[in-house]
Amino acid sequence: MSRPRILVTGATGRTGGAVVSELLEAGYPVRAMVRREDARAAALRAKDVDVAVAEITDIERVSAAMRGVQRAYWLPPYDPAMLTGAAVFATAAREARLEAIVSLSQWLATPGHPAFLTRHHWLADHLFAMLPDVALTIVNPGFFADSPYLATIGMAAHLGVMPWMYGDSLSAPPSVDDISRVAAAALMNPERHSGRTYRPTGPALLSGEDMAGVLSRVFSRTVRLVPTPLWLFVKAAYLYGEPLALLGSMEHYVEEHRRGAFAIGAPTDDVARVTGRPAESFEAVARRLAALPENRRSASRTLRELASFMWLPFARVPNIRRYLRGLHMAAPAAPHYSGESVVWQREHAATETELRAFAAEPSSPSTAAWIR
Repeated sequence: MSRPRILVTGATGRTGGAVVSELLEAGYPVRAMVRREDARAAALRAKDVDVAVAEITDIERVSAAMRGVQRAYWLPPYDPAMLTGAAVFATAAREARLEAIVSLSQWLATPGHPAFLTRHHWLADHLFAMLPDVALTIVNPGFFADSPYLATIGMAAHLGVMPWMYGDSLSAPPSVDDISRVAAAALMNPERHSGRTYRPTGPALLSGEDMAGVLSRVFSRTVRLVPTPLWLFVKAAYLYGEPLALLGSMEHYVEEHRRGAFAIGAPTDDVARVTGRPAESFEAVARRLAALPENRRSASRTLRELASFMWLPFARVPNIRRYLRGLHMAAPAAPHYSGESVVWQREHAATETELRAFAAEPSSPSTAAWIR
């Protein structure tokens, strides 16, 4: 009996690429949707993956990519056009009569959030839920282990420091591989997972000091937690290649973290229940990244890391506040963070005890002048 063909959007990204690998290993035919022809697309073809080139907002190309597939993975782009892309994806899915969609969403998703990307996540999920006769599974992790926590692992390896912006709050960050395994499992067995929302997490709640301790073990050196201003982190993230739309939301995500949003209900056993495998620890992810050539300690690499760190405050980046104004997206009349949202509390079954940390915070977030 032939297996159904599955479309994976964002197939050259972190979770998209990992979902492709999981599906191929299980023997499923895969069509990968990518934005451009490049070496990564060629590498997918070398694995016998059918590659379709399409912008997520191009209805004709997206519809063509969906012909002949039965299931699809939605990987939302960090882009102002995310919601347009979701509408295109939903329209094409209905035309193609897909039997199942797995949507990668966000733990914070709520309709009145001050971050426009988070509002768009929520709207996309509800748009997909309105498709008739389509089995929908939502995967909504919080911060990934590798980003932002381990995005600066080179500084830990070579300088013995870990930048930190989140105060004393905790999280249970999942690995990209675990997130992708959950998504792939739902794609392979949509009848079992239809209508469900999964929140992959790591196996334990960790503080910044806990994470620095893990990195100290991994690198056999003392790694110190260093309180870091958001504007400096954003500069580093931009130079690393993170999109402006994501960086424009970071002040709100950092504030959510400080308030304890990522600790609510964590850790979960969703990874083990869905995949049959225990969730990867933060240390397992750190050791995998530490083994990369650029993170192996040497005098030359340490000098390069130090030079980059010293130069960073002087690096020029686009004016993100001006960028956000230029999007002309009206903010909610009464913006609120996840723990303050009645909709979010209902959809996430948050308890009064878990939400207690939010009670002392101001009810309406204000935009701080944090980009220099």
